[in-house]
This record gives sequence, structure tokens and C-alpha cells, in this order.
Amino acid sequence: MKPVSAFAQKLSASRTPSPHTSMFLRMLVRAAVLRRGRAAAALFAMVVAAAVATAVLNLYADVQAKLRSEFRNYGANIIVAGKHSSSLPAGALPQVESVLSGRGLAAPFALVVAHTSQGQPVVVAGTDFARVQQLDHWWSVTNWPAASHQALIGVRALAAISPQKQPFDLMFAGRTINLTPVGTVQTGAAEDNRIYISLSDFTAWAGVQPSTIEVAATGTPEEIAATMRELAQALPSAEVRPVRQIVEGEARVLGKTRATLFAASALIVLTAALCVLSTLMGWVLDRRKDFAIMKALGASGRLLSVFFAAEAASLGAVGALIGYVAGIGLAAWIGRINFHASIAPRFSVLPVVIVASIAVTLLASIIPISLLRRVQPAVILRGE
Repeated sequence: MKPVSAFAQKLSASRTPSPHTSMFLRMLVRAAVLRRGRAAAALFAMVVAAAVATAVLNLYADVQAKLRSEFRNYGANIIVAGKHSSSLPAGALPQVESVLSGRGLAAPFALVVAHTSQGQPVVVAGTDFARVQQLDHWWSVTNWPAASHQALIGVRALAAISPQKQPFDLMFAGRTINLTPVGTVQTGAAEDNRIYISLSDFTAWAGVQPSTIEVAATGTPEEIAATMRELAQALPSAEVRPVRQIVEGEARVLGKTRATLFAASALIVLTAALCVLSTLMGWVLDRRKDFAIMKALGASGRLLSVFFAAEAASLGAVGALIGYVAGIGLAAWIGRINFHASIAPRFSVLPVVIVASIAVTLLASIIPISLLRRVQPAVILRGE
């Protein structure tokens, strides 16, 4: 028989599991199997906590994005206006769009007070209808102008200027323009009293350049504030101010939504930690004789603590894996019911959930481990 080489011996030894590791794993499995009721209760608590944490973390980014998208439907959150009601400098709109760099929408507005043929004053605004349609989804418009000399009239202005929707004349600075109403706009605000025409018709007739640019910038409140600073630097002759109802409302809603999500998840995680704590306390009380025998056979208190912590960590890891799958489904269901949109699973959440679940179970095991260290083999084995 040929002698076994040293390399083969090392290879065989590397493939053979360590007896200590094998015994350790068997003890972990046996502890869970023999106390299925307690293990199942703790595991269920960790699954619920991990599922809620997964759902919250998946929803957090998507909910903020969807809420911001909803707020964009309410129009501009930044106003760029000429100082002292003056016109903006030429090229102001391209500069605004350069600052936005695709992170929002902008629409120019030029305003004058004109008079009808009967001498009635009326506010006339020139704008880019294509931009306004994208910016102001909340306007209730019956029909948008599509050709030259067509007008969009506020519902209150229509009754006074052209109740039969007939063509009418407007005068400003000695110049007259004939307009045909093709649609009405209703917002419940100043737009109801105005007449809107295309910016090209407006400048050709009134000779006035835009004095205001409405901007709907996307991003967090901090990013919107940074955009405002960039706009102020790019247009030093203009006044840049926020539409506070939109900006503050968005920040308030996002803040309350974030606080509600994290408060609910924190409460559930705390409840799960208490459940795990009670389960581990029961494990220590039920297994006092087992631990006493292990100590009597030479096991150190440190070894028993590591063994117990490993049981708790295993419980947290398994609960995290099951809870992650359940949380993905929960997030998808909430997104479909509340936002009518799909919520994409975020796999980057899995390591966070696993680490957090293990941390919760390890924290819950601190008190049981302290009780475990006080086990006296002689006292327990005598039945005292």
C-alpha cells in the first residue's frame, strides 16, 4: 500500500468538517426542534418585524418620489420675476432651463392691462401654451389654443367680454388685436379673470417681454433651495422666490409621511424585540439543567454565552430572510392599493434588514445571557 502524501492528508483534513463546528450546529438545530413552540413564536415576531422594515424601506424612496410627482401636478414651486415689476432680461428662459438641466419645467408669462372695445379693463397674459400644459396640470381647461390669434379665457372674464364666444378686440398702447375664444380656464384663482394668448402674438401686439417665469423644480426641499440659489446667481437682475404654499406643503407632507412610516416600524420592531426577549428568557429557564450539565462538564460561561447568542442570531437571520420576502409582497400591495403603481423591490435593503434583525435578537439576549451566567451547576443539579 502506498503511503499517503502530506498534501493528500491536508486536503482530506480540509474537506472534513470540524467536530466542534458540527457539534455546535447540531446543538443549535436540536435546541430549536425540541422547543418548537417558543422558537416559532420568536421567529414569527422577527418575520413580522423584518417584513415591516422591508416594506417601509422599499416604500420610503418610492413614496417620496411619488409624492413629489403629485406635488408637481399643482404647478410651480419657484417664481422668477423681474424686480420692481420690470421685464426679465432677454434670454432669461434659456438661462433658467440651463440651471434646471432637466430637473424641472419652466413657463414664461408676460402681463399687461388692456381694454376691450367697450373700455373694460382686463388682464392679458402671453405665454407658451405647450409649456403651461406640462406645468399646470391642475388648470381646468376646455380647449387649448392651437393657432395664432386664438385666446384662452378665464370663466369669469368670458361672461364680461365675450359671453357668446364671439371674436373680440383688445387695445393696449394704441394697438389693437382681434382674438377668437377657443376655450376657457378655471382654477378658482386669478387665472379665472385673465385672457391668455400665445407669447408670439402677445409680444407682436403689446411689445412687452415676459416679466415672470414659473418653475416647477424637482428634488428634495434642500435640492429645490439649491436650485433657487443657482437661479439667483444666474439672473442677478431678477427676484427668485418660492411658492411657499407648495414648498412648505410638500416638506410638511413628506416629513409627516416619513415620521409616520418610521414610527410605525419602530413600534413593531420594539414589540418584536419584547417577544424575542420573553422567548429567550423562557429558553434559559427551561434549559437550566442543560446549561448546568454543560458547565459541570467544563463549558465556560463565555462558551455558553456564545452558544446562546448564536441561537438568537440564527433566529434573527432566518426571520430576516423570510420577512424580506414577505415585506417585498407587502410593499407591492401597498403601492398598488394606495398609489396605483408598482413598487420595485430593492435588494440593497436585504443586508440592512438582516443586520438589523440580528442586532435586535442580540440586544434581546443580553438579559437572558446575564441570567445564564448565574447558573450554578451544583444548585441546579441537586434540584434546589
